[in-house]
Amino acid sequence: MDDDGRYRDGRSDFVRGAKDIAKVAKKQVGKKMGRGVDKMTDEYTKRSYNSNNDGYYRNDSRANDDEGHSDSTEGHDEDDEIYEGEYQGIPRADSGKASGTDGATDAQAQQFRDLSAYESERRKDQDELAEQYETILQECGHGKFQWTLYFVLGLALMADGVEIFVVGFVLPSAEKDMCLSEPNKGMLGLIVYLGMMVGAFVWGCLADRIGRRQTLLISLSINSVFAFFSSFVQGYVSFLFCRLASGVGIGGSIPIVFSYYSEFLAQEKRGEHLSWLCMFWMIGGIYASAMAWAIIPHYGWSFQMGSAYQFHSWRVFVLVCALPSVAAISALTMMPESPRFFLENGKHDEAWMILKQVHDTNMRAKGYPERVFSVRHTMRCFTCVTVAYCSCFQDTLTFSVSLSSSSYYGLTVWFPDMIKYLQKQDYASRTKFFAKEKVEHVTFNFTLENQVHRQGEYFNDKFMNLKMRSMVFEDSLFEECYFEDITSSNTFFKNCTFIATLFYNTDLFKYRLVNCKLFNSTFLHNKEGCLLSDVSDENNAYMVYFVSFLGTLAVLPGNIVSALLMDKIGRLRMLAGSSVISCISCFFLSFGNSESAMIALLCLFGGISIASWNALDVLTVELYPSDKRTTAFGFLNALCKLAAVLGISIFTSFVGITKAVPILFASGALAVGSFLALKLPETRGQVLK
Repeated sequence: MDDDGRYRDGRSDFVRGAKDIAKVAKKQVGKKMGRGVDKMTDEYTKRSYNSNNDGYYRNDSRANDDEGHSDSTEGHDEDDEIYEGEYQGIPRADSGKASGTDGATDAQAQQFRDLSAYESERRKDQDELAEQYETILQECGHGKFQWTLYFVLGLALMADGVEIFVVGFVLPSAEKDMCLSEPNKGMLGLIVYLGMMVGAFVWGCLADRIGRRQTLLISLSINSVFAFFSSFVQGYVSFLFCRLASGVGIGGSIPIVFSYYSEFLAQEKRGEHLSWLCMFWMIGGIYASAMAWAIIPHYGWSFQMGSAYQFHSWRVFVLVCALPSVAAISALTMMPESPRFFLENGKHDEAWMILKQVHDTNMRAKGYPERVFSVRHTMRCFTCVTVAYCSCFQDTLTFSVSLSSSSYYGLTVWFPDMIKYLQKQDYASRTKFFAKEKVEHVTFNFTLENQVHRQGEYFNDKFMNLKMRSMVFEDSLFEECYFEDITSSNTFFKNCTFIATLFYNTDLFKYRLVNCKLFNSTFLHNKEGCLLSDVSDENNAYMVYFVSFLGTLAVLPGNIVSALLMDKIGRLRMLAGSSVISCISCFFLSFGNSESAMIALLCLFGGISIASWNALDVLTVELYPSDKRTTAFGFLNALCKLAAVLGISIFTSFVGITKAVPILFASGALAVGSFLALKLPETRGQVLK
C-alpha cells in the first residue's frame, strides 16, 4: 500500500496546484504551446481546482489590476471550489447524491478500487504530468543551454565512435610488438564489443537509479583510465584486459547520452536535435582515422627502456584517442543533472533550480534577461507515478535492433576484409616467378618483393640492409652466402639447403625456414621478430586509415537528411525507408569485384543506413517512460553489440569463399527489420512519457 499512499499524496498535491497551472501557463506560454497543450489547460480551467501556496506556477495576479483576488484568495470561490474527494470519485457529504446510504457510497468507492479503473487513472495522471513537464520546457525555450549540453554530450558520443576504431587501427603495429597470432588478433577485435555490451546494460540500469550525469561521469572515467593504461602495458593479456575495461566504460555513453539530452528537449525539437547529436559518432570515426594516419606511420616517435619496455607510435595514438573522453568528463562536471530524473525521484526543489537555470540561460542569450521563470519553487504536483507500461512493442523493437545490428556491423567489418582480400588477389596476380636461376658473387642491397624463386642456386652472394616482402625461396641452394640486417614480412625459405652461410642481425630464423637443412651455418644477433602476413605497410595503411576515413565521412549526408526530416516525415517512415533502401543497396555488392567498387559501396551503404540508426535512437528514447528509459536503452544497446559480435563472426568466415551468403543474410535481415519497424508506434508529436 506504500505505492498507493504515495500515489494519493501526489494526486492531492496535483489537485491543489492544477488551477494555477491552467491560468498562469496559458498566459506565460500559450503562444508557444500546441493545440494539445491548449486543450489540456482548457480542461484544467473547466475543472477549477482548489489551490494554495504549494501550487505549480507562481500566481502573478497581484500585478494585474483586473484580477480581483490575490494568491491567498484565488480559487476559493464557493461556486468554483470542489471537494478533493470528489476528484477521486467520492461524493461530498452535502451533495444530492451523498444523501444516499453509506452502502451506496461504499459500493461507489469499491468500484473505483477496481484494478483496471485504478490503472487507468494512474495512466491519466502520468500523461497529465508529462504534459506539464512539456509545458515547462516550452517556457524554458531552446537556446544556449541546450546547445552547450549538445556539444558536451557530443564529446561523450564521439568517445564511443573512437573506441570502435582504436583496436582496428593499432593491430597492424601492435601485432609486431606483441607477436599476435591470428586468433589473438581476432579476440582483440571482438573484446571491445563484448565490453561495450556489458557496459551498456550495467550503466543503463544504474542511470535510472543514481542519475544520468553521475553515471555518465563514472563510465567515462573508467574508459579514460583504462584507455590510458592500455597505451603503456606491454603484454597481450594486460592489453586485452585494459581494452575490455575501456569498452565496459564507454558502453554507457550511447544509452545515457540520448536519454539525458532528450529530457532537456521540447517535443518539436527532439527528433531533429537527437539526430544532430548522432553526428558526433561520425566525428569520432573521422578523428580516429585522421589521428591514426598522422601518428602511427611515424615510427620514430618511440623510445625503449632496454629490451623489456617499448613505447612506439601506435601507443601515442591510443593516448590521443582517450582525449575526447577526458574532455567530456571535464565539460560534464559543469552541467546539471536531468530535472526529469529529479522529478521522478521526488526531488522537486533540485529540479526547479535546474529548470530555472535552463530558462535564465536561454533568456539572457536571447536578450530577455528580465523575463521571469513562472514555475513555483516547490513543484509538489510532480511525483513519481510508476505505471506498468505496455510491452507489446518491446519484442518488435528488440528484433528490429538485433537484425539491423547484425547486418550493419557484419557488413561494416566484411567490407574492409573483402577489400583486403581483393588487394591480396591483385598483389598475387603480379607475383614474379623465377626458376632454376644461378646467381654468383652478387650483392643484393635493395628491397626484394613479391617474388617466388624455385630450384635456384646462390653462391657467395650477399643480402645486406634490405627488406624482404612476400618472398618465397623453394628447393634452393645457398652456399657461402651472407645475410646481414634483414627485415622480412611474409617471407619463407621452404625445403632449402644452407652451406657455410652466415646470418647476422636478421629475423630469418626458426619460423622463416621451413623444412630447411643447414650445414656449418651460423646465426648471430638474431632479431626475434613476429610472423607477419601483411602484403605491405603502404597497402595496409591505405586500407585501414583511408578507407575508414571515407566510410565514416560518407554518413554525413545521411545524418543531415535524417536530422532535417525526422520531425517532418516521422520516425517510422525514416526507419522503414532507410532499411528498405539499405536492403536494396546490398544487392549491388555482387558487382563489387574491385577495390574501388567495394569502397564506393561501403560509402553508399553507410550513408543510407545511418538514417535508420538515428530513427531507432529517437524511437527508443520516446517509447519508454523516464524511470525505465536508460535501462531499456542500455538493454537494447547491449543486444546490439551482441548481434554485432555474431554478425562479424558470420560474415568474416565467408571472406574469400563466397559473397552470396553475407549478401543474402544482410539483405534478409534488413528486409525483416524494416517490416518489423512498421509495427512500432509512431512517437512524433508525443511528449516524453
